[in-house]
Amino acid sequence: MHFDVFNGDADGICSLIQLRLDKPLASQLITGIKRDIQLLDKLTVSPGDHVTVLDISLQKNSAKVNEFLNQGAHILYVDHHQPGDIPQHPHLKTLINTDSSICTGLLVNQYLNGKYPLWAVTAAFGDNLNHSAEQLAATLNLTQTELETLLNLGIYINYNGYGSCIADLHFAPDKLYREMAGFASPFDFINGNRDIFMQLKQGYEEDMAHAQHLNPTYRSDTAAVFILPDSTWARRVSGVFGNFLANLHPSRAHAVITLNKDNDYQVSVRAPLANKTGADELCSAFPSGGGRKAAAGINHLPGDQLNIFIKKFEEFYS
Repeated sequence: MHFDVFNGDADGICSLIQLRLDKPLASQLITGIKRDIQLLDKLTVSPGDHVTVLDISLQKNSAKVNEFLNQGAHILYVDHHQPGDIPQHPHLKTLINTDSSICTGLLVNQYLNGKYPLWAVTAAFGDNLNHSAEQLAATLNLTQTELETLLNLGIYINYNGYGSCIADLHFAPDKLYREMAGFASPFDFINGNRDIFMQLKQGYEEDMAHAQHLNPTYRSDTAAVFILPDSTWARRVSGVFGNFLANLHPSRAHAVITLNKDNDYQVSVRAPLANKTGADELCSAFPSGGGRKAAAGINHLPGDQLNIFIKKFEEFYS
């Protein structure tokens, strides 16, 4: 049995597309909303099973990785988040790089010696690594229109991964992957599935229009905090709105905080693009927090911790 375990965002989906274009095989897909990162809890392995894990923290899944290795599974783990202690085992292959200019899709592109670079460009754009995406795209002789199309597709796929549950999303990530898988390039996918592309585009534009009318709860020269309401559009837009703000004000850190139905908060932090560090450190100081240097979050921030978080956020980036 083969399991493909992947983050439900653009980076996870585009990474798996590259691998399965290179090596088609039948597998059981394990994924979820973008914040659902302990995905290995969802499967049971047997001796000889193969597990591919893409774009989720090894540190958050280390217990299951060790358990699966002890049960005789073979694991390929590709990621760009902080890994913690990496197990040493003959059945574990890791491709992990935490550099803030790298995403999982770019790591897979390197692993495959650049076989499907257009999907890697899309993954990088989805993770708001625009400079890295443009660097790779510069080797591919793309027109400006083609480059903007990949930028938009990456943003739309990434946007689709955000929400508190699958019902918040326009497409379940496994369904979206199945619609995209098998196309040699993102342009082929768009041409063959124009309705899906347009549905994501329309949803993104409508939700972002709501967000752009919001005023910050706190703002300084170095940091800004936006608090979004408990609504479906807000949960969907929380991550991509943070990316939008980061690109709009590259010297400022941003926190987008969304009220949950459980009366706690979901937090998305974007480090300044001019200094992409510290988001993971800040968020990991809170239970359910984690991420990477440039972008991180807290899944469940208790209501009575909100002011404490804002104070720490302000101090961290001041």
